Order: sequence, then structure tokens, then C-alpha cells
Amino acid sequence: MQTFEIIVQNRTGLHARPAKELVNLAKTFKSNIRIAHGAKQVNAKSLISVLTLGVESGGQVRIEVEGEDEEAAALALQALINAGLGEGVAEEGATAASAPAAPEKPVEKAPAPVVAPATPPVATGELPQRLTRGIPAAPGFGIGPIFRLERAKLTVDETFTSANQERALLQQALEGAKAQLRQLHAQLLGQAVASEAAIFEVHLEILEDPDLLEAVYANIDKQKNAAHAWQTAIETRAKTMAALNDPLLAARAADIHDVGYRVLRLLVGAGTQDAVQLPDHPVIVLAFDLSPSDTASLDTKRVLGFCTAGGGPTAHSSIIARALGFPAVVSAGESIMQIENGMLAILDGAAGTLVIDPDPETLARAREAQQLYQARRIAAQAASAEPAITRDGHRVEIVANIGGVADARKAHAAGAEGVGLLRTEFLFLERTSAPTETEQFEVYRDIAVALAGNPVIVRTLDIGGDKPVPYITMLPEENPFLGERGIRLCLARPELLRQQVRAILRAAPYGKLRIMFPMVADLSEWRAARAIVEELRAELYAPQIELGIMIEVPSAALLANFFAAEVDFFSIGTNDLTQYTLAMDRGHPNLAGKSDGLHPAVLKLIQCTVEAAHAAGKWVGICGELGADPQAVPILIGLGVDELSISIPAIPMVKAQVRDLTLEEARRRAQDALACATAPEVRRKAANA
Repeated sequence: MQTFEIIVQNRTGLHARPAKELVNLAKTFKSNIRIAHGAKQVNAKSLISVLTLGVESGGQVRIEVEGEDEEAAALALQALINAGLGEGVAEEGATAASAPAAPEKPVEKAPAPVVAPATPPVATGELPQRLTRGIPAAPGFGIGPIFRLERAKLTVDETFTSANQERALLQQALEGAKAQLRQLHAQLLGQAVASEAAIFEVHLEILEDPDLLEAVYANIDKQKNAAHAWQTAIETRAKTMAALNDPLLAARAADIHDVGYRVLRLLVGAGTQDAVQLPDHPVIVLAFDLSPSDTASLDTKRVLGFCTAGGGPTAHSSIIARALGFPAVVSAGESIMQIENGMLAILDGAAGTLVIDPDPETLARAREAQQLYQARRIAAQAASAEPAITRDGHRVEIVANIGGVADARKAHAAGAEGVGLLRTEFLFLERTSAPTETEQFEVYRDIAVALAGNPVIVRTLDIGGDKPVPYITMLPEENPFLGERGIRLCLARPELLRQQVRAILRAAPYGKLRIMFPMVADLSEWRAARAIVEELRAELYAPQIELGIMIEVPSAALLANFFAAEVDFFSIGTNDLTQYTLAMDRGHPNLAGKSDGLHPAVLKLIQCTVEAAHAAGKWVGICGELGADPQAVPILIGLGVDELSISIPAIPMVKAQVRDLTLEEARRRAQDALACATAPEVRRKAANA
């Protein structure tokens, strides 16, 4: 038997995705593997059981491995835990006087296209008693009756046939639930929201949990029917999870309930009905919060939009809403759940407002605004290939954030003028060894070709923090987001960086590739990375390519004037810059609504960066959720940002929004925002602009 004790180092402990990584690795070995925390010991091949340990970041666990491959299993598990139990989710790692004229970017001017009519705001200021303000999560209008979302109640009888028949019914329901989850997973992948699709991988893992299934089978053997046996086992595990001290881990009870409800519906014959029982007419949905499963399952024919009491604009449900085209407002407060069903309401996702029982004049204005918005969407799609030029002739480059060759093709088809952020982590995650130079070269080449000569900014490997990989051993860190991640990790392991840079340089002749280094906080890091590129470029006789850095930490923004003298461009990672500036994790259940990139402190750092860059003749881009926020777009342009790199579905509408603006108007909005003291104040001014 192999036994060892180890500290769990990743920032969120053994919550869903890190626990899934551990469980999936354990399942690859034949040995019996047990993991203990405190006085409790569980099967390491059971996701739910591992979650119920409630292991927080910094917690110590004891692992026992016994079997024919115990030594290899123990070594692999140690390496995975030390590496941080690779999460592989999101964007940029979220936990954390007049400007000089902008230099021209290397793009050609084009005549301004026909512009769709501007969407006038709905005048709601005179109706404070009927107006609720939240945070804009997804643009668009919903006008219709209110419906408070409640899951349909299922009736479970206790009729028992035989153990064999009940097991067969259970297996049929499990397979049906898996098919539904795979469909949701594919649907989100098709909408270029791969990181949010990953939650359904966790749900699939729960359906195959050996301890859960063993408990269900034991209930069936006690002559409980499949539905009753399943419901009992799910409730027991969900209660255990909900009782954990760590709020992040306790929140996983919602995932267990979600999966449990999906299977139960199939067992009681409700599987062909909607998971959420909606009226037979279109409604605006109100909820305390929506899970990714709830959001992805909403019927686009019967849901006009949704408003939630909690949540944040960068939460999973908000990102899914934007991808699927649902207007959405979040963090509107629990009072919304007191609104009566059937009351007429106006939901404005761009302004972040919900108007209840509007008077005829307000309703008429809202319907006009809605029609104009739909016209804008149609016009935006038709003009998606045209450049984004303001009414007074100022061009803003609109490019895409992507994570693979398929995304590159979708981005080009959606009107992206290039790629502002190629996340290369997809090449390194979900595998047991680093990709070879040839593997990387082929992907970078194919992406360059797919973009047909448009620029592609390749971000070098950004792991550590919430994106560790099991084959890179890292020392334990109390806070990985303040530790060895991004360029720091790559400079500490130069073989990784050198191999990636060689692959990029080899692919450069096939398109217009640029290299960008993440998490640069100090000039010495930039200079060391640049030296590696120049050495390899000379070695390969490769063409000169542009080199830039991400502005993600306040130190880089505050020293932007020094960096600007040496780099070719900046790209501001607003998710991480917001995290590190406000010391707030956007995924924190109690802080998601406050972690807002329109906070004046973040805007001042963006201003500082832009002014330094333009003074040196360099350009600045934005990559992060803020770049597609309708309230943020004018402010960012007014601050002088030259490029917006955004999710693929948002490209046509952001282009259209730029065409509706003038640079003078954008600069005025930016100055108004900088004069504010809080993010809500910025958003209120933006909504009334």
C-alpha cells in the first residue's frame, strides 16, 4: 500500500472541476484509492464523495493507494495535486487631460457602411417606484408578462416491480440524461462558450459516480422503485454538500440537485416536457439565480429574457445568455421575487433595468426601442463584414477571442477583423504531456490560414492560478493567483516557452501572427521574454513579428510609459485587471455583482495605459468581457482604446454600436465615467447617456 499526505493548493480546494480532475485520474488506475480529510475517508473515484469532504484551499488530505499499479497511481496523484488540480475554465483567470491622438493601426480605411438607427433609451427615470436597477448582463429588450421561475414539482410513487426491472428503468433514465447533457454541451460549444460548456462535463461525471450508483442500487435492493431510490440517494448527498462550511463547495449541492432532477423527470415520465414549466405564452423570467443548465435549457420561443436577484455579468449564466441571445439583467436584488406573476414588464438588458406595470407612454417608447433594436440586429448581421467606423470617421478594430481552429473559422465568418486573443491553453490542458512543437505549429498555421491574412495575436501559455496542468510540477502556493503563473511560470521553465515560440515563428509565414505575453508585472519579465523570441527568430531566420504584453496587473498599468517605449502593443485583460485592482474574485458567490470592470479605479488604469501607449505611438486593445458590454463600449473608445477583442457572437452588434457613436460623444462619456466614485454610478450615467 502507498500512503501519503499532501496539501491541496489550488485556490478553491476540491470543488467541482478540480475534484473532477482528481477523480478522472484516479479512475485510470486499477488500484483502490481512498482519500481522507479529517476523520472522513471516501472513494477517490467518486466525484460526489470527494466533494463531500469539504476540502478547502490549504487543506491537508491523506491518500491511500492499494493494488497492482499503486506506485504509479500515487506518483500521478501527487503530481496532479501539486500542480493545482487543473481547472481549465475561463477567460483570463478570474478570482482577481485629452489623450494624445491614437496611432494608426496597420489596417486599411474603408467607406462607412449604412448605419442602423440608434436605439433610444426607454425613459424610466420618472417611475422610481416601478423601476428596478440591476447590472446589464446581455443586451436586448423583453416586453411581456412576468413569470417567477419555479421548477415543476414531480410526484414519485412507491410502486415496485422487481429489482431487475427497476435497475433497467434507472439505466434508461441515466442514458437519457447523459444524452441531454451532451446536447447542451454541444450547443454551448457551437456558440463558442466552451468554458461554460465544461460544467456539463461535471454533470456527466455525477451521473457515473460509483458511490452514488451503489447507494441507488442498495435502495432498489430494499424494494424501493428506481425513482424513489434515486431521489433518496440524491437528497442525502445534496444535504451533505449543502452543510459544508466552504460556500463554494456547499454551492455544488445545486449541481447535484440539478442532475438529480434531470434524471428524476425521466423516471417519472416527464422527460419530454420542459424542465422548467413555463406558460404557453412568452414571458420574462424572474429567478433568484439560474444555473448554466437552466439558462442553456430556456426555450427561446417562450422566454423573452430573464432577471435574477443575484449573479454577476461575468457569471456562467450571463455569458450563456449573451451567446444564446437572451436579454438579461442580474444582481437586481431579492425584492424582484415579490413581483406578481402576469404583471406586464419591460426588461432592458443593455441598461440593466426592469420596469413593472409601465404606463402607456413608457410602454410605447419601449416597443419602439425594441423594434429599432431588432432592426439593428438584422442590419448588424448584414454589415458584419464591414469595418467599425464612428459617424465622424474614427475606426475601431473589432477582433475575436478564440480557443482553437474551429473558433478561428467562426470568427472570420462573423466579421472579426482578426484575433485579439488566441488562448493557447487548449493545446496544453486535458492531457498528460505537453504538446510537441510540431503539434503547436500545425494549429497556429491552420488558424493563421483561417483568418485569411488578418492579424492573430497568440498569447503564450497562461497557466497557474486557475489553469494548472498535471505534467508541470509546481511548488505548493498559498495563493496561486499571486504566485507563479503566466509569464512567470514560463520563464521559470524556459523549455516550455522556447518550444511554443519556435512553433509560432515557424507558422508566421502563413499569416500575420503576433506574440503576446500574459501576466507581465515587471520590465525584467518582458525583456527576458523578448530576448528568447529574438534569439529563436535569428536561429530560424524567421520574419520580424510584433511583440506585446497583456496589462492585467496594476503595476504594469502604472509603469505603462516604460513598457510603451519597448513593446509593439498592449492588450488590457479587463477580467484580471479588475480582480487585482478590486481584490475581488468574479466567481465569488457574494462578490460577483461587485466585481465590475466599469469601476472608476479600473477605468483610470485603462486611461493610464492608453495615454502612455499613444504617447509612444503604440496601440492598445481590450480583451475581456468588458469589451462587449454595451455600457462599456463608448467609455472604452472614449478612453482611446484602439481595438476590442470580444466573444464571437457579440461581434456584429458591437460593430454596429461603434458605427452609431461619434468619437466626441465617446470621449464625453469617458470623462463622465472617470468623474464617478463607484461602478454603479458609472452604470447609472451610462444608462442615461
